[in-house]
Amino acid sequence: EVTINYRHGLPVITLMLPTRSERCQFTVKPVVTTVGAFLQDVQREDKGIERAEVFATDGSKVSGATLMEVLLMNDFKLVINNTAYSVSPPVKDKLSSEHATEMEDIKSLVHRLFVALHLEDHQIRKERELLQKLDHLKGELLPLEQMKARIMDSADAKTSRLLWVGLALMSTQGGALAWLTWWVYSWDIMEPVTYFITYGSAMAFYAYFVLTKQDYIYPHAKDRQFLHYFYRKSKKQHFNVEQYNKLKDDLAEAEESLRRLRQPLHLRLPIQEISDKD
Repeated sequence: EVTINYRHGLPVITLMLPTRSERCQFTVKPVVTTVGAFLQDVQREDKGIERAEVFATDGSKVSGATLMEVLLMNDFKLVINNTAYSVSPPVKDKLSSEHATEMEDIKSLVHRLFVALHLEDHQIRKERELLQKLDHLKGELLPLEQMKARIMDSADAKTSRLLWVGLALMSTQGGALAWLTWWVYSWDIMEPVTYFITYGSAMAFYAYFVLTKQDYIYPHAKDRQFLHYFYRKSKKQHFNVEQYNKLKDDLAEAEESLRRLRQPLHLRLPIQEISDKD
């Protein structure tokens, strides 16, 4: 049989260990002990127990995360190896409303005392951890930032050269059309030529839209070309863009966590210590 008795306010579960053939008592803390922890204690006490499970009276299995306090409210079945035990926990006397209110007040007081004594130390310790994490991330980012700056300068220079080349080509085209119109041929001959040049430019812009799904807007086209040069240069220089972005995200997250942590921390520290930290 499995019996349950209350001793000093705590339930004591007594059961027979199958391998050792002796009764053993287990004192549990129902508020913090789970069913899974209780079953693990039973199996540790008797290594010959291969199966230890708890079922409700309707046959459904009780989860290992269920608190013993909840389990002891109703009857249940304890299965050890191939033996099932029907367990009927004793009914505890209900606390009076006045006594229950006093207990809740005591719990609230204990919680406030714990917060007052340990919260500030926890916040300071957490702040130190975040500062160490920030230093580590900045140390990893420093060489990547330097490499990124060199790659961006190179990509920006190539993009600027491309823009100037485009302006030079457009100027050359305009000069050539003017020369052919006024000095070589007449406007009657050059008008169809300029028409097809304009139509060809429209086709080029439409092809750009088909390929990129974006309108041909000069700032957007410049940014797109810059990114093209940047990623191509990054691949040659073995610059890991994904790793860099992840480190930047981690750095931003750590800085935000530190900012949120320091706001209540400043309310508890002296002015001199706040100034030293800043």
